[in-house]
Amino acid sequence: MLANSPFFNPYHDQTFWGVLFQFFRRLGELLTGQLSFDQLVSDEIQILVLVGVAISSALVGTFLVLRRMTMLANSLSHTILMGIVLAYFFTLVQSPHDHGTSLAPMQVMLLASLVTGFLTAFLTEFLTKVGRLQEDASTGLVFTGFFALGVILVTVLTRSAHIGTEAVMGNADALHVHDLFWVYIIVGVNVLLFALFFKEFKITTFDPALAYAMGFSPFLFNYLLMAQVSATTITSFRAIGVILVLAFMTGPPLAARLLTHRLKTMLIWSVFLGSLCALIGVALTRHLLTVYGIALSTSGVVVCTILVLYIILIFVAPERGLIAKWRHY
Repeated sequence: MLANSPFFNPYHDQTFWGVLFQFFRRLGELLTGQLSFDQLVSDEIQILVLVGVAISSALVGTFLVLRRMTMLANSLSHTILMGIVLAYFFTLVQSPHDHGTSLAPMQVMLLASLVTGFLTAFLTEFLTKVGRLQEDASTGLVFTGFFALGVILVTVLTRSAHIGTEAVMGNADALHVHDLFWVYIIVGVNVLLFALFFKEFKITTFDPALAYAMGFSPFLFNYLLMAQVSATTITSFRAIGVILVLAFMTGPPLAARLLTHRLKTMLIWSVFLGSLCALIGVALTRHLLTVYGIALSTSGVVVCTILVLYIILIFVAPERGLIAKWRHY
């Protein structure tokens, strides 16, 4: 098969190191203009999308972990399913002739996810403050209720649409080059927001009382963070689904926490480790297919890679690792 054929995939029958070599070679060609975005093959699209998801997830996930809000992120990752279904349904009402042919436009799903995210955060806080429930109890009540409603809506409203499995579990093999646009738009938005309001996020995370005294509202930045989580989740669902995205938001930041005490350094480590796991995960998936003929879920392999990396760092982290502690004692 000719190399310039539109069906040619340079990663076919490549092993782990071959995938890495081909990717960085072709990435260099892409950056120098020798390769166009339309010439990217599925493996490269998977890597670039998953790296973008990893960057956004690592940035928002770092503050989620430090604020001890990962359960609320877990809640959002489930309740956004309802937003996806409602977005599809209202788009279907406006364009009934497209029934069952496509998902709702990303703009509509982004708006629906933001509304669902704010509603989730508001109801959780309302049940905690007014209903006097414990935060974990109110979180569990809201996310199970919304997720159940989302499942019901999937069954009732989208019987002829291919939305259920893709939204919940993701399908990296179905990614298209156009998916890169929205993923990196959200990356840019997250980077911009954290750059502009880094001091505010930092103070409201570590000392809410001081933030109040300085005129910063912790609630405002909590809701802003929830909006970022919602937007990151909705642009990730095609690649990894709304469930596995939680691993991208918690794994790399937790691993980075083992390596540093500084917030800025933790953000850099989180982004690096998340991106590294995305690259290794795609290369490992191709390796297993080439060598053993085993076709595995790319997103599932990436999440397992994140878990393995975290377990390794538990032992070998310079100061907080178990080996370092054993030597100290």
